[in-house]
Amino acid sequence: MSGKVMHFEIPFDDGDRARGFYEKVFGWQMMPIPEMDYTMVSTGPSDPETGPTEPGFINGGMFQRSDEFPGKGPGIVIDVASVDEALRAAEEAGGRKVTDRTPVGDMGFTGYFTDTEGNLVGVWESA
Repeated sequence: MSGKVMHFEIPFDDGDRARGFYEKVFGWQMMPIPEMDYTMVSTGPSDPETGPTEPGFINGGMFQRSDEFPGKGPGIVIDVASVDEALRAAEEAGGRKVTDRTPVGDMGFTGYFTDTEGNLVGVWESA
């Protein structure tokens, strides 16, 4: 398990408004994925297959705030060897599993938990 923060996520109430804000303020590039109800965010030069091409930055995503994902602030996604093991470890340490291991196309798997402070945290397992 690498344990490295490798992605961020920003929840929104109004997707067009949120995307427009971050494009205008930071020049981020947005790639909406309607079938996933998600927007990929590039914060710097990136390769579509490997991600950031310069050290020192990560890319992220934006999604519609919901009952399942009610967070009011940005969250992080951490690279792990196994989503199932990370979710189990989070629960054993006092966190709460929010979602089970979920496939994301053919790219990998994700899962979410809340930590002991109520923060929503994602974990990512590459395929």
